[in-house]
Amino acid sequence: MKKVYLLLGLLAAVMSVSAERIDMIPFGDMESWVVRYIKESKVIGGTTRTLYALGETDTIRGNVPYVYGKNGNPWSMSDAYAVVSGIHKAAGTISPEKRGDGTCCRMDVKMLEVSVFGVIDIHVLVNGTIFWGRTIEPVKTAKDPYSNIDFGVPFTQRPTALILDYKCIISPEKWIWRATGLSASKKIEGHDECEVFLLLQKRWEDANGKIHAQRVGTAYERYTKTQKDWVNGHRIPVWYGDITGRAEYKDYMGLKDLFRATNSKGMITPVVEESWAAADAVPTHAILMITSGCYPAFYGHDGNVMWVDNVGLIYND
Repeated sequence: MKKVYLLLGLLAAVMSVSAERIDMIPFGDMESWVVRYIKESKVIGGTTRTLYALGETDTIRGNVPYVYGKNGNPWSMSDAYAVVSGIHKAAGTISPEKRGDGTCCRMDVKMLEVSVFGVIDIHVLVNGTIFWGRTIEPVKTAKDPYSNIDFGVPFTQRPTALILDYKCIISPEKWIWRATGLSASKKIEGHDECEVFLLLQKRWEDANGKIHAQRVGTAYERYTKTQKDWVNGHRIPVWYGDITGRAEYKDYMGLKDLFRATNSKGMITPVVEESWAAADAVPTHAILMITSGCYPAFYGHDGNVMWVDNVGLIYND
């Protein structure tokens, strides 16, 4: 049935706008997965954990760093293998889930618990997230998780919309966890929501290796309430240029400074969006992110879930 949903969505798009073209993103049909088995250190229990990655179907056994970005695959994810102070740990919040005759991607917000010698308990809140870019494994520090990630991929096209199937479970509670693992977990005011965005950027590097960026295009949505049934062929329009004057604009859609990327010297460095590009500008890079939580790392509401399938881009030919 899953393929029927996709075909019906594509047929409807063709009938409504004959000049449209829908390009499925590589592995965006969520049918092909890498399964990884990581054995954690004995000091934290020695459990073998299962991690997943979108990519050519494969099974990897053993504590081996996974190399993202191979063979044109744009996807990375929050599942990660870490070695911190000699301790091997696996964090998993992504999983394939059966949908009809195929699979979709499930992303959970989870409170991960680590017990050291069965005595010291550490709690870390992790959002389930898939995104364009590369996680650099093994992760060596949890103090600054973004320092382990190269966000974005080269991209020079100008799509009119992002298209996907989705459903979600979102808690109505007006509080979230702050759980960094460095101190006691704490409840604070807030409401966690699922989020999808595509940011088109024009990047350049200066003589000192600093990466600069302008925002060329923006597709952005947050989901504030539970959606139990699949929404198929959902479109998120891409707006170009400065979008702050649009009626749909929200503060969270604005310019960002939290992403990192690898510069020409091989160093992970901040990518600061400094301004809005002209509406007719051509991007050099894109960041697509689909996540079960809208807060930064270690903040969120455990139990929130987002499912996604059939992710593509729409173009006007």
